[in-house]
Amino acid sequence: MLCSVAIGLACPAIAQESEAFVLDPILLAKSKREVQTDTAISTTTVDQEEIEDRQASTIAELVDSVPGVSLINGTSPQGSGINIRGFGANGTYGSDQKVLIQVDDADVGAEELYRIGTQLYTDPQLYKEVNVIRGIAGTLEFGSGAIGGLVRLETKDASDFTQGELGMKIRQTLQFSSNAHGIASSTILAWQPTDDFEMLAHFSYSEGDDYKDGAGTTVGNTSFALPSWQIKARKSFGDGTHALSFSINDTNSSDKDVPYDQFQTTSGSFGNVNRDVHTRGATVKYEYNPADNDLIDFSATLSYADQQIDTDYIDGSSPFQGGMTKAAFCANPFFGVICADHRYETTKLTLKNTALFDTGVASHNLRTGLEFKRRERLTAASAPGGTDNRVALFLVDDISFESLTLTPALRYESQDIEGYSNDALMGALSAHYKFGNGFAVFGSLAYTESLPILDDQGNPAYMTQSEKARSVELGFAYDKQSVFAADDDLSFKLTAYKTDVSDVTSATSPTMTAITDIEMQGVEIEAAYGMANGFYVDLNANIVDGSYTVPTPAALWRGVPADSLRLTLGKKWGEATDLSWEVVTNKAMEASAWDSASSGWTAHNLRATFKPQSGAFEGTEIRVGIENVFDKTYQPRLATYNAPGRTFKLTIAKTF
Repeated sequence: MLCSVAIGLACPAIAQESEAFVLDPILLAKSKREVQTDTAISTTTVDQEEIEDRQASTIAELVDSVPGVSLINGTSPQGSGINIRGFGANGTYGSDQKVLIQVDDADVGAEELYRIGTQLYTDPQLYKEVNVIRGIAGTLEFGSGAIGGLVRLETKDASDFTQGELGMKIRQTLQFSSNAHGIASSTILAWQPTDDFEMLAHFSYSEGDDYKDGAGTTVGNTSFALPSWQIKARKSFGDGTHALSFSINDTNSSDKDVPYDQFQTTSGSFGNVNRDVHTRGATVKYEYNPADNDLIDFSATLSYADQQIDTDYIDGSSPFQGGMTKAAFCANPFFGVICADHRYETTKLTLKNTALFDTGVASHNLRTGLEFKRRERLTAASAPGGTDNRVALFLVDDISFESLTLTPALRYESQDIEGYSNDALMGALSAHYKFGNGFAVFGSLAYTESLPILDDQGNPAYMTQSEKARSVELGFAYDKQSVFAADDDLSFKLTAYKTDVSDVTSATSPTMTAITDIEMQGVEIEAAYGMANGFYVDLNANIVDGSYTVPTPAALWRGVPADSLRLTLGKKWGEATDLSWEVVTNKAMEASAWDSASSGWTAHNLRATFKPQSGAFEGTEIRVGIENVFDKTYQPRLATYNAPGRTFKLTIAKTF
């Protein structure tokens, strides 16, 4: 099309004589999300466009549309958590260490904090991309024990706004929400004074009152206020061969006179507290990538994550206190958890190299690395403090033949934790074979271990016992253009998996009997279809089942979410307008030993994005959303309280 324009300008006579020479513009078929059909790994990326489109209030809300991912609540930062393939947060702990979360390569989150939520207190407006890896295969490059999966978040860069041009850009975003009177503001200053240096400063603030469910009932303990800031810089030198980058982020949350139990809406038996949460993170990264040597793409990343949770129990608010003074109540070994302060500091150094080379008929993408990690935990009234030191070696090699890609992965990790020593060798092998007609088949075998954590010091037997998991995945994918119409694009991916976990140390039955063996199995479906006229369809489905098998008799595992289906129908008009309708439905679930049966439900969401391409509003982005359009009253399977009712959202953004 560009060539035709150029020829027409150079040769106007030809253009005038032959009107057939003028070509109509060709639009690329594109839905909201790309299906990763070219890999055996179960991975999904939520990019910047989708992050903005979803108008999320929390990180959890950004990933709940990924098949295999379910939320424990999720609308407010506190009391929410992420569950992947039946593992992660639950109604007792915000984390079970089987779902890893990383921000700019830094490991974030705490351990098994009783009745405290996800610990992922951060603003989604800080991020430009969220990558979710489900299952074990694909995680060994980043950590051990990711039985459920891994969530990796990447913060924004200045070049995302300057587009490599010298100068300064300012982006301002304002968001309003009708339910809970929510407001959010994001201010970004991106500066690129030279071709080899860029810097970004970002401040965001969001808050909301307690929201109302579909019946108009106020859901307590859901209000929040989150001020966050971030500074990020990158300098390249040596003709771009070397680069040094730095990022730091900070988020505060302060709740006054709220229930200690973040999974409940009232004070209940635990009483009320004043709780301050301070989350900090910093990353320094050096990169060396000579243009004339494909064997070297080296990086050294030093990261630090710090989370401090200060809790001040409100005297007399818990019936457990009885006639005790506040000091005696907080010193009591059974009730001290309500008064406990927590702090986790995690420092990690990762040395990694990527080498590209050929060996006969195969090409290799080999990643090797050495990792040093130190986690320090503050001694609390309810949990012992200490230090967990680890050293890990990893190797992952994508070996590509003409149509076949084999990916062996190995990780060896040793641990020194409060006088105990442990080590583990973990591995995975995945295969992806692509046919010439758009179809591909794939599969993987994987094994990982979740090494003991500081919280286990109360049980010496657990300090040398790792949780072990094996998984197998099989599936097929399809990706082709011009399937039903000219220039359309159809892609889908179906993955069936089975995960067996043994030597479990982090779960007990409702009768307080130790659960040692868990089985999970399911099917995940991702599909996307786009047409040249802008019409698109996105579909995600999750069918899952699981049980604990020891102790006997086997029973439904508490982390099993409901079977779910998410369908989006939309239409784009160039770059200016995007309208979509999303339907989310969950199947009814039987009761487990931990909770009662859950009803099935269906919710509808409408979204519209307007980006004027000319005129006074050029460069302005306007997003309108209506969530839970029909004001449905429902409680998702793993949630501990009802979801929000009808919510109108308006977002206005402009880059200057």
